[in-house]
Amino acid sequence: MLAIVEIVAGMVLLLGGGEALVRGAVAIARRLGVSPLIIGLTLVGYGTSTPELVASVEAALSGVPQIALGNVVGSNIANVLLILALAVLIAPVRIEPKAFRRDAVALSVTALSAFALAATGEIGRIAGIALLGLIVLYTVQTYRAETAKPDEWGAILVAEGDLKDGTRPLPWPTAVLFVLAGMAGTIVGAALLIDGAVVVARALGVGELVIGLTLVAVGTSLPELATSLVAALRRQSELAYGNVVGSNVYNLSGILGTTALVSPLPVPPELSRFDLPVMLLVTAALILFALTGYRIGRREGLALLAGYVLYLWALFGRGA
Repeated sequence: MLAIVEIVAGMVLLLGGGEALVRGAVAIARRLGVSPLIIGLTLVGYGTSTPELVASVEAALSGVPQIALGNVVGSNIANVLLILALAVLIAPVRIEPKAFRRDAVALSVTALSAFALAATGEIGRIAGIALLGLIVLYTVQTYRAETAKPDEWGAILVAEGDLKDGTRPLPWPTAVLFVLAGMAGTIVGAALLIDGAVVVARALGVGELVIGLTLVAVGTSLPELATSLVAALRRQSELAYGNVVGSNVYNLSGILGTTALVSPLPVPPELSRFDLPVMLLVTAALILFALTGYRIGRREGLALLAGYVLYLWALFGRGA
């Protein structure tokens, strides 16, 4: 029972902490005159992935690297099959072709890089540095492309910042308080979630990898879920799409890279045999759906959601 309380409390703190951190950071950036494009690309796009980052590092340092790896891979799968699916079921999304071609490359490169590194049996510090290099390259390239010749993707990034900032920026003291409270919330929430998840996994006889791929992955993705659903309800589902794309690129490069840099991650064989190929398949499905008419509608959303149900069934069925 205590473990369940820890998990629920951890998820609540991760959701609230992640939201407060991003809102405070966006408000500070606005007041410092930071470009709206940079705000959307970094503070919002990557900020909503802070719970995944903190939880993965916490898991690696706590001696449960399987949860760290499962969190990253599971979050990428859930972002597409669960979060984006729910968003497009509320409001279909139209995709800007030029921007998506760039993002399709980024999604493919990061997914294939993670798969190739995992095939070696361990993602070490050198691999972590290489992955971090990818996120820096993606961020710089996107910023340069959007400042040189703005397109609809740039407008989406700016709109993401507006979604988090609201109509009236927070006062300085409030913004700083939000950032500090958000950081504290995500750190404490991640520790509670990991501790509770390990206890539940051992009590149920379920592998730590499975817990990382499901419970921890969905728990740390709550900020993306909240952002995407709010955007969809406002009929701005393109923001949900942008949030998922940015988060998936960041998860495999920034989060996996940072975690491996802190503590090398041994890769379980079952992750390479099943879950990583599923992640590649999900990434390919997202690209294919987007390329067919540059629109993801409710029919595709149902297909994605059904895919997540099948994935969970296979995952718990194997009892890893």
